[in-house]
Amino acid sequence: MADAKTTKKAAPKKTTVKAAEVKTVDQLRTELAEKQADQIAAKRSHAAGELVNPRVLTVTRKEIARLHGAIRALELAERTTPKESK
Repeated sequence: MADAKTTKKAAPKKTTVKAAEVKTVDQLRTELAEKQADQIAAKRSHAAGELVNPRVLTVTRKEIARLHGAIRALELAERTTPKESK
């Protein structure tokens, strides 16, 4: 008969504080605008056949999505946090 499997299960990933969580909404929006400009430039160069690594398009798109998510999370956190009255 076959021997039992000896492979170990992967350890769960530890969550760490990401740099996006430390930044303000304005900083994230500035970074988002830069990434969107990079994406437009990469799309143009890909269409012209100049882009060496087309994976840049996928990576940039995912970074933009992460920034949108981080901005939304900060906006929701600000909305749900009760404001202090004097």
